[in-house]
Amino acid sequence: MSINLNFDAGRWSKVEKDWSAWWAGEIDRPLVLIQTLDTSINGDPGEFTMDFMLRRPVPDYIEYYRKRLESIHLAGDSYPYWLPYLGPGIVSAFLGGPVIPSSEQRTVWFSVDKPVPYEGLHLKYDANNTWWRRVLEVTRAAVDSWGNKVVVGHTDMGGTMDILASFRTTGRLLYDLYDCPEEVVRCCRDINRAWLRYYDEIYDIVKATGRGTTFWTPLLSGGRGYMLQCDFSAMISPQMFEKFALDDLTTLCNSLDYAFYHLDGPNAVRHLDMLLSIKSLRGIQWIPGSGCPGHHNWLPLLKRMRDGGKLCQIYVSPANALLIDREIGGKGFVFYIVPEEPFTESGLNEYFDVLADPQPFLRQLIS
Repeated sequence: MSINLNFDAGRWSKVEKDWSAWWAGEIDRPLVLIQTLDTSINGDPGEFTMDFMLRRPVPDYIEYYRKRLESIHLAGDSYPYWLPYLGPGIVSAFLGGPVIPSSEQRTVWFSVDKPVPYEGLHLKYDANNTWWRRVLEVTRAAVDSWGNKVVVGHTDMGGTMDILASFRTTGRLLYDLYDCPEEVVRCCRDINRAWLRYYDEIYDIVKATGRGTTFWTPLLSGGRGYMLQCDFSAMISPQMFEKFALDDLTTLCNSLDYAFYHLDGPNAVRHLDMLLSIKSLRGIQWIPGSGCPGHHNWLPLLKRMRDGGKLCQIYVSPANALLIDREIGGKGFVFYIVPEEPFTESGLNEYFDVLADPQPFLRQLIS
């Protein structure tokens, strides 16, 4: 099953060269991602149903996404990429947790009604899990169908403590840090081991494209890369983060060539110094969080990340990308261009103008 993309060998050569230089710190400008549709999360609500995710015949599933990929216009440093998106944190399902799709919210929830007792939590790799077999099938089919024309990425696997929270509930896990810390550590270690095995098996499939790896946000890496996370960290102190999250996170970073971290919201910033101390962590994705000020209000934080030796990826409006580039420099950044929230008529017009003709905007960033 072939795919017809407006992305020739010359564009591939430039994209791979520039991304390699960006990782190495050898390119002075920011990388800029402009595309008409996010292939992972902005699809039809029907994608977030059990029938589509789990039961749709694999050839039909791949054909659906082939048509979507062919309709996307890519500009700047964007490239064709795809990953099977079955919700944020699907490793929870691989380990036997419940899957609750929501077509209205266009997402999938992984949560239990009541905490699973620790004596019943044995979170081990399961080669025969239905969701795991599905991810392997569709990932392999995408690679076989599209070859090196598309970077096929890892599914959104989730973070270790976030996965544990899906079995214990978030509220109960907060108490567990005090009531039974040894069980938390045991389960997190088990999840980490399983996570790495899942990662390795997917990597063995996607590396066949010869294009490297991509994350659930499009970052193109030449080898083993992933966007790690611990959204649970927003609710705990630095001392708790160090005790329960840091070692496992460092283990995952050390297992990758291109480790990135998803830092989500102001309450997670308290852990930044520890993140900056992880030598094998290559970069940080900063998400201000729902209802929080946009990136132009976080210039000192962004500068702190860059001064700490980390690369940085953000979703940002055209105007604020230019502001960041002017105020602290664009080197080491990836700007994924989006309209700024809350949406305004002028902001949307600016965004759509860039989509219609990105070259003037791109020239301003690289001049």
